[in-house]
Amino acid sequence: MSDLQAQFIQAQKDVNVLSARPDNDTLLKLYALFKQATEGDAGGEPPSAFDFVRKMKFDAWSAIKGTSEHDAMLQYVALVKSLRN
Repeated sequence: MSDLQAQFIQAQKDVNVLSARPDNDTLLKLYALFKQATEGDAGGEPPSAFDFVRKMKFDAWSAIKGTSEHDAMLQYVALVKSLRN
C-alpha cells in the first residue's frame, strides 16, 4: 500500500470524527472526491431532478470528471486535514 493510500484510508476515518459537521458544499466535495478516487468518473444516467440529494451528489461528482485517482486522493486528504484544523 502506498503512503497516499494509507493517508486516504486514515482521512476516511478522520472525517467521521470531526468536531463539527461540515457545511453541505463541503460534504458534497468530500463525496465527489471520494467517489472519483475510488470509482473514477461518474457514469450512467443522472438521477431525476426530483431526487434532489442524489442529483446534487451526482452533479458534484460529475463536476470533477477527468480528475485522476491520485489527484482526487490528494485533494480528499488535504480537505480532511483542513477540516481537522
